[in-house]
Amino acid sequence: MRAVIQRVSEASVAVDQKIEGEIAEGLLIFLGIVPEDTSEDLEWLSKKIVNLRIFDDNRGVMNLSLKEQNGAALVISQFTLHAQTKKGNRPSYIKAARPDIAIPLYQQFIMQLENDLGKEIQTGIFGANMQVSLLNDGPVTLIIDSKNRE
Repeated sequence: MRAVIQRVSEASVAVDQKIEGEIAEGLLIFLGIVPEDTSEDLEWLSKKIVNLRIFDDNRGVMNLSLKEQNGAALVISQFTLHAQTKKGNRPSYIKAARPDIAIPLYQQFIMQLENDLGKEIQTGIFGANMQVSLLNDGPVTLIIDSKNRE
């Protein structure tokens, strides 16, 4: 499971010009899933995201987590995070999980994140053509992969 996480002042996602999810201060999370991902991967990733100390404390030092900051989260499914780009100029998405595997894991991840954060998570629509708007704060952007737990 791979996530690109952006600290945002605000973010929203629209489908067919209708806002499906929006947040103020918090994290925009793009989530990519592979067939090998398990419940262990999503539990680890959720806890990691909720507890990352990437929000400023009262001294302006990144020392607070999303949970401590009482921030919000917006999760967007994104199979392109597992693109292979070694050969040619057309990315291959063969490593990304098919919907029958990805959708249940995506839904479980959202439930786990809600549980770990203690609040409702905003989302887009799995598989839809989405327009994502954000105001990156910092900018702070991190990539986390549950298969590479450095």
